[in-house]
Amino acid sequence: MTEIERFLLDLTRMTSLEAVWTAHQDRMAGYGFDRIMYAATRFKTDNGMGDMRDALVLTNYPADFTETYLEGGLFRDAPLVRWATRNVGSLSWTAILEDAKAGRLSQAELRVMEFNKRHGVNAGYGISFPSVSPRTAHGIGLASTQMNQAEVDALWQEKGPEIELLNHVAHLTILSLPYGEHGRPLTDRQREVLELVADGKTVGDAAMIMELTPATVEKHLRLAREALDVETTAQAIMKATAQNQFFHYDADKGLRG
Repeated sequence: MTEIERFLLDLTRMTSLEAVWTAHQDRMAGYGFDRIMYAATRFKTDNGMGDMRDALVLTNYPADFTETYLEGGLFRDAPLVRWATRNVGSLSWTAILEDAKAGRLSQAELRVMEFNKRHGVNAGYGISFPSVSPRTAHGIGLASTQMNQAEVDALWQEKGPEIELLNHVAHLTILSLPYGEHGRPLTDRQREVLELVADGKTVGDAAMIMELTPATVEKHLRLAREALDVETTAQAIMKATAQNQFFHYDADKGLRG
């Protein structure tokens, strides 16, 4: 077994999102990509990426970058993000630089490029993963503060398929795991009552199983709907399912649910 095969096998055996992300982050740093950002949503709309609180975003960018780029919404104008919402595959930042030189980028997109430059992020590659629904979008940006774009392109020429494979396996592994504290996490009680209702139990059934009053079960359902920002319990079940919040694995207790 090769070293890469061993790494991929170990990665797919991990049951913690944090462990997978740490391992993948370290692996990409080994290629010189010291800044990476992964994003996945199953709630994309016709007009954009939807509410980013419903997305899973993993990154090692510093807070002074993410506060503006993510929380401030700058990412919505990023050329790579706009490309990724319409395409599948990989894209060199060389293509974006060529679009900028040819005047094919908007002022908003150029502002994102200038923002990246101020933070020392000038070179990289993007990968947009296949989606099975028009409401899903998954991608990762691999950036380097150590290499210039010519060096990144040379690396990709030599190692591109290998790097893409590693990212695809990491992506599929991430999709199979609970979001944990990312997105809109539920409390254990909120999750438990939703799981019981999803299994076809009534509020009365759930109250008996959990040894609570029906009013308390209703309260946890209401709080779950509020946490997930939905109107109905059916919508809450759908969103919690999409985020793998049900039947999650606890290393100390085994599989819940």
